Amino acid sequence: MGSGKGFSLRHLVKTGVARTFHSTRADELMGMLAGSKRMPLVVGYHRVVEDFAAEAQRAMPAMLTSCGMLERHLEWIGRRFRFVSLDELGERVERGGEFDGPVAAVTFDDGYRDVYENAFSLLQRKGIPAAVFVVTDLIGTSRVQIYDRLYLLLEQAFSRRESPRRSLGGLLDRLGMRLREIERMMNGAANFSTVTRALLRALPQGEVYRVIEALEAEVELPEAKLKGLLPLTWEMIEEMHRAGMTIGSHTRTHALLANESRERVLDEIAGSRRELERKLGIAIHHLAYPDGRFTAATVRAVAASGYRFAYTSCTHRDPNDPLLTIPRILLWENSCLDPSGRFSQAIMSCHVHGVFNFLGSCGQDHTA
Repeated sequence: MGSGKGFSLRHLVKTGVARTFHSTRADELMGMLAGSKRMPLVVGYHRVVEDFAAEAQRAMPAMLTSCGMLERHLEWIGRRFRFVSLDELGERVERGGEFDGPVAAVTFDDGYRDVYENAFSLLQRKGIPAAVFVVTDLIGTSRVQIYDRLYLLLEQAFSRRESPRRSLGGLLDRLGMRLREIERMMNGAANFSTVTRALLRALPQGEVYRVIEALEAEVELPEAKLKGLLPLTWEMIEEMHRAGMTIGSHTRTHALLANESRERVLDEIAGSRRELERKLGIAIHHLAYPDGRFTAATVRAVAASGYRFAYTSCTHRDPNDPLLTIPRILLWENSCLDPSGRFSQAIMSCHVHGVFNFLGSCGQDHTA
């Protein structure tokens, strides 16, 4: 259940598909064919770190992008698209107007402090507008994201045991949780990242905290493990906003809204918006769904809370509120690498033109 650095058969197939489509320009054709349904390009990142390999030893790898790789991505996009802010993108789409050419917007989720420390100066140097979606209850604290804590606790508790899957299964049994998705992952090839995601997607946040409390009764997280996971401060957010970055909500606690009651959803999204507007003295128009997950009821709650634009991580659009289901492409360090570990323009192009969206669905039930 380690993080795993190698490239899987699935990645080899993905690379082969990307090279074939890119060499024949079929990726661009597919992008044009989907043009009437697609929004302008919006890309999303999470943490930005100096040394990916070092940080991946103590954090979820798929949350990480190195400064060098982020710059590589932005340079590739910048040669083909004009960067715009989310405000410009949203207002133009809201009016039904067209852009004078391909445009792209850059976003960062969760409000990690290393976005300020490592990405902010890069964006300023290149003159690239961007947005950051923040988890308001964490701002200015020393607490870490719920999924980071869960991931680190799972790794600390089970990585040295003879049968990590059986040990985790025993803990879930003691808590009265027999989850088919978790059992399936424990019977197959699973690492701590996939198990963390499965638990978060299967349980309401209150139940996730029960798992965390049970793990904390068994192990203690070393301070070194928490290094680099701190959230932004209000002073950092204010400085980024003054420099032109768009500030958006990512809820109060990063609860996956599709798992929560309507009352909890409204508290998460409306409460976050109120706090941002109170502290920053600005109007908050944008929200990103945690983990990109949403249902029709979630979208209605977002509309009722006064947001004008909301962002997902798949291509599904709510026909009643398309501006509250704007798709994004989430990228990280290895998302555009070929099997030799080099940046692949072919894979990047296929991501940008939505080729991989044709090859599989997001697996979400958006009508629930």
